[in-house]
This record gives sequence, structure tokens and C-alpha cells, in this order.
Amino acid sequence: MSRIAVPIALGLALGWATAHALFLGFWTLIPWGAAGLGLGYGFGKPGAWLAGALYGFALSFVFMLAGYTGAAPLTTRIPFFALLGLFGAACGLILALIGARLKPSARDAA
Repeated sequence: MSRIAVPIALGLALGWATAHALFLGFWTLIPWGAAGLGLGYGFGKPGAWLAGALYGFALSFVFMLAGYTGAAPLTTRIPFFALLGLFGAACGLILALIGARLKPSARDAA
């Protein structure tokens, strides 16, 4: 359950928070990347792919929803935001897999 709930909750929180803190600009990528690496490190190799993809999708999708200020109805933009969410899922997956590779294995500890 935590392999699903934690990445989604983290993505939702960071997506919403950074959409409302746009004064950070390009620097919002630092907490996003650090969280992705941390998820991979925390869940390890078996759960990194799922955690990273869920985190990246939730983050991207919520960031787009929370920051939308256009004139067109929001419901007409949801398919496009979901498509961008798939790109976010790919980025989150890559970050989590890198984070999982940073975690020392039990073999290294011996």
C-alpha cells in the first residue's frame, strides 16, 4: 500500500505547492528531482519503477491543474494534462531508478 500511497501523496503535495510558488522558476526542479531520487533510494530496486512513475505522473498532472489560469474550461484541458503527466511519469521513473542504484546493496555492506 505504501508503494502506491506515498509516491502519489508526495507528487500531489509537491505539484500543488510548486504551482503556487512559481517565484522559484527553474529552481522548482531541485525539490522535484530530490524527491524522485529519495523515493528510489527509499523503496530500493524492486519498488523504484512503480514509485517513480506514480510520483512523476501525480506531480506533473497536479502541477498543471493547480497552475491553470486559462480562459477555456478546465475539463477541456485534462486530456492534454494527462499526456504531459505521462512525460512526468517517465522522468519520475528515471529519477527513482537512479536513486535506487545509489542505495548500497547488502552485498556491499559485507
